[in-house]
Amino acid sequence: MRIAVNTRLLLPGMLEGIGWFACETLRRITQWHTEHEFIFIFDRKYSQEFIFSENITPLVTHPQARHPLLWYLFFEWGIPPVMRRYKPDLFLSPDGWLSLSSPTPSLPVIHDLNFLHEPSWVSSLPRYYYNYFFPRFIKKAERIATVSEFTKNDIVSRFHVDPKKIDVVYNGFNKSYEPLSESTIQTIRNKYSGGLPYFLFISLVHPRKNLTRIIKAYDLFRKKTGNGVPFIVVGSTKYQTEDTRQAYEDSPYRQDIQFLGRLDHKELPAVMGASLCLIYASLFEGFGIPIIDAMRCNVPVITSNTTSMPEVGGEAVCYVDPYDITSISNAIQRIYTDEPYRKELIDKGRIQSEKFTWDKAAEKLWTSIEQIL
Repeated sequence: MRIAVNTRLLLPGMLEGIGWFACETLRRITQWHTEHEFIFIFDRKYSQEFIFSENITPLVTHPQARHPLLWYLFFEWGIPPVMRRYKPDLFLSPDGWLSLSSPTPSLPVIHDLNFLHEPSWVSSLPRYYYNYFFPRFIKKAERIATVSEFTKNDIVSRFHVDPKKIDVVYNGFNKSYEPLSESTIQTIRNKYSGGLPYFLFISLVHPRKNLTRIIKAYDLFRKKTGNGVPFIVVGSTKYQTEDTRQAYEDSPYRQDIQFLGRLDHKELPAVMGASLCLIYASLFEGFGIPIIDAMRCNVPVITSNTTSMPEVGGEAVCYVDPYDITSISNAIQRIYTDEPYRKELIDKGRIQSEKFTWDKAAEKLWTSIEQIL
């Protein structure tokens, strides 16, 4: 069989959540199923690191899909000629976007529908694109894969899709996330936090990631306890809002809040593993990979009691109301002061994280592919 794959998010040094999903599942599927041919379709010069096996034919079609008009041209003008030339049996799209101009049976992986829940999180032109095209992608899809039961139910309720048509394919943890030795932890803390334990936020700084309230909750924790624990923020600030900037500027403890920006995939596990706690009180997630990455590092997690996060965290995390600053602050205080509770979360987290592996994800995605082929 011949399978064409949308690989436009396989970007060297720039893999985000969906990119990691594509990378880890495609690596396994292509290497496990050498009897099949895979056509990897990139929108720019590709890196050889993503050509995982000899049964992959990489190619570049244009234009580069960088904004809504170019998204449309890439999928409706760039991809159809590839389909006509190679005549694949299936088009797999790990980011959920399809070519409506191609008659090839299609399997999108839809990670979430956050643009429908809070339109203000997406700027106007991309929001128009999503609202117009995603219902059409869902209608065209032969089957649909998604990363949580929450998103599956969201698709079913909003688009009246038969739930039997949707397969849940959970994300996995990155093997580079593992517990650090005490000496390594101290070395990382010496580098980033003056040798002190620190709270950690890892994510794109975006309104739905809730950093504004988290900073205010950190301020409240500091005011109530008098403890000088630093707070480190890791992630691109490209989408940072004025609210977040103002929360930082207004913080009486801003000298202890450090923005590190985007870190590479080698440094991230170290910064995660040396932290006292991951604060991941997002407003909305289709999955939430950092939750299980922290569990793998023996780092307790504070996360939200909404959307997919209880599904991922199980009984192994400390839940908060992400809209309630006091709720977040109380959780921070409990994690900091209650050592037995921290240990309990760490022990449970190690067990919980085993439910989410990339091997399992690749197996489930392949099963979804087979149901079409």
